[in-house]
Formats: sequence, structure tokens, C-alpha cells
Amino acid sequence: MKRSFRHVILAALVLLVAGATALAQGPPGPRGRGPGGPGGPGAGLPLAALNLTEAQREQAQNIAQQHRQQTRTLMERLQVARAAQQQAVDALPVDEGRIRTAMQDLAAVESDLAVEQARLHSELFAILTAEQQAQAQKLRADREARMKERQGRIQQRLQSRPRPQA
Repeated sequence: MKRSFRHVILAALVLLVAGATALAQGPPGPRGRGPGGPGGPGAGLPLAALNLTEAQREQAQNIAQQHRQQTRTLMERLQVARAAQQQAVDALPVDEGRIRTAMQDLAAVESDLAVEQARLHSELFAILTAEQQAQAQKLRADREARMKERQGRIQQRLQSRPRPQA
């Protein structure tokens, strides 16, 4: 269970970082995808829904660009740490010390990535007007409510499934 939860958190962080990277890639393309658009949120902020001014879009792109290299470095470290963790878990005979060390290294990288993400979010949030900040918070709360609702439905489906008999 802890491992699954950790994977969910890790996946969310990866998506947030990927979104921030997408934010720095410039104006929307022909399909309307781009900064804050579908598949490209800026550090979890729904920038496309906030009606940013051109100056704000430029600032957001600059902020994301400033964080891009650090994020890439952290993502590379994360891949290495996850591979080391998996190798430690799969190794026979079981080496508890190696597993614990690999897990500590993985947790350290995840922490560094979370801090970087929080910094990016904070810098992006700072360029928004008070109204945009309030709207962003409302949109985030709405998104979290939808996620909880979805999780509840999934949980209900899982509980209503017939159990295989042994």
C-alpha cells in the first residue's frame, strides 16, 4: 500500500514537472495546446483558465525556463534512484541495508523535486493578480473534489467486485 501511494505521489510530481516544462515551450500550437493548456499546466496552476496577459505569459515562460535545468537534473536523479531502489528490492539474497539506503536516496530526490516544484509554483503564483490567485485556488479545489469523487467511485467498484474464491 505504501509503495502504491508513493508511486501515485511520484507520478503526480512527474506530471507537474512535465507540465512546468511544457509551459516554457512557448505559445499554443495549432491545437490550442501550450502554456497552461491541456497537458501543459504550469506547476499545477491552470494558467490557460486564468486569462493571463501577454506580459504574464512571458513571465511564466521565463520562470519555467529558469527552473527547467534544475528540474531535468532532478528527474534524471529520480530515474537513477528508482532504478537503484528496484534493483535493491529485486536482489537475492535480500539485503535490508541496501534496500533502506536505496529508499532513503529515493526519498531525498523526491523531497528535492517537491521543493523545486513548490518554488516554481510560488514564483508562478506571484505573477498572478489577486483575482487570478483566487480563481486558481477555486479551480484547484474543484479539481481536488473531482479527484476525490473519482477515487470514491473507483473504491466502490473495487469493493463491489466479486472476490475470487480460493
